[in-house]
Amino acid sequence: MAVRTLDDVTPANQRVLVREDLNVPLKDGEVADEARLRAALPTLQRLLDAGARVMVMSHLGRPKAGSFDPKASMAPVARRLGELLGQDVPVVRDWLETDPAPAAGELVLCENVRFNAGETDDDEDLSRRMAGLCDLFVMDAFGTAHRAQASTHGVARFAPDAVAGPLLAAELAALGKALEAPARPLVAIIGGSKVSTKLTVLEQLTDRVDQLIVGGGIANTFIAAAGHPVGQSLIEADLVDTARALMDKARAAGGEIPIPEDVVVADELSETAEARVRDVDSVGDGEMILDVGPKTAAAYAERLRQAGTIVWNGPVGVFEIDAFGGGTRALAEAIAESPAFSIAGGGDTLAAVAKYGVSDRISYISTGGGAFLEFLEGRELPAVAVLDR
Repeated sequence: MAVRTLDDVTPANQRVLVREDLNVPLKDGEVADEARLRAALPTLQRLLDAGARVMVMSHLGRPKAGSFDPKASMAPVARRLGELLGQDVPVVRDWLETDPAPAAGELVLCENVRFNAGETDDDEDLSRRMAGLCDLFVMDAFGTAHRAQASTHGVARFAPDAVAGPLLAAELAALGKALEAPARPLVAIIGGSKVSTKLTVLEQLTDRVDQLIVGGGIANTFIAAAGHPVGQSLIEADLVDTARALMDKARAAGGEIPIPEDVVVADELSETAEARVRDVDSVGDGEMILDVGPKTAAAYAERLRQAGTIVWNGPVGVFEIDAFGGGTRALAEAIAESPAFSIAGGGDTLAAVAKYGVSDRISYISTGGGAFLEFLEGRELPAVAVLDR
C-alpha cells in the first residue's frame, strides 16, 4: 500500500503529533524492556533535528478509561526516553485541555491516551480534539495499526495533514516485500496453540506460499488430520477436517504443508518432564507432543536455508522449556543462516529470537503482534488505510 511519509512533508517549526507504540513492560517503576522505545528513536530524533515541535502519544497497559491511574502513567517511559534522546522529556497530563506543543526542536510526552474516555471507541469528538493540537499527524505505531481508535485512526481523519512515520513505513515495506513480490521459494512458519486462532492466516497463506510449516498445537491438529496418533496432545478435533482440506488445497496450488517425521513427547508439560523422541506414527496414548523431533527440525532447517523469502510467526514447540525448544532453536538458527529475506513478528516469536540470539541476522523484525498477524491474514489495517485515503 502506497502512503505518504515524512519524506513528503517539511516538519520544521510545525506542531507534530506522533503516535508511537511505547507500551513497554514496567518493573518496580522502571522500563523493563526498552525495545519499543529504541524502535521509535529514529523517528523522534529525525523530527527533533528538523526543528519540529514534537508531541508524542502512546497507550500503556489497559487502564480504566476516563480517569488518571498513576500505575499506568507514562512517567517511567518519559524518564527512559529522555535518557535515550539526551534531553528532558516532560509528561503533559492535561494535554487535551492545554496547548502542549513545546518549542522547536523539543519533545513532550502526552499522558496515556487510554485515560481519555472514547479512545478505544474511536470517538469523533476526542479525535477532533487531538487533531486540533497539531499541524501534522504522524502515525508511526504499526503495533496498533489494526485498531481503529482515536489516537491511531480518528485523529488522522481530522488532522490538517497526516503521514506514515518511518517505522510504520518500514513495516509496510518489509511486509510488502515478503508477501506481495517475494523471492521464491516463499516459506511461512506459523506456530501457536490453536488452529482456530490462526485459521484465517493459514487459509490466506496456503494460496500464496510454496511451503507452510505449522508448529505447536497447530501442528498436532495437522498430524491428526494426516492419520497419525497424537495421544494426549493439544488438538482441536473439530478442525481436523479443516486441516486436511488445507493440506489438499496447498497441494492443489503446487505448495505443501509438511507433516513432522518425528516429534518430542512427554507425559506432562513441566520443567522436570522427561523428553522422548518418537516417530510421528508412534506416539503413545498417554504422551503429549511438545516439539518437533531432530529429523524434522533438520528437514525444515534445510528448506529454510534454500528459501528466497521467510515469514515467521510462532514457535514450533514449547521453547520456554529447553527440553522442548530444540525445534524452534534449529529453525531460528536456520533462518539466521539463510540468505533469504526474512521477517519475524509476534510476541512469542520475538521471545524466541531473543532467546536464541539471532535478532541481528533476521532481515526485519516486526514491532507488531496483532497487526502483523492481521496483515498476514489479508485484512485492512484501519490506521494505515486512513492514511491512504
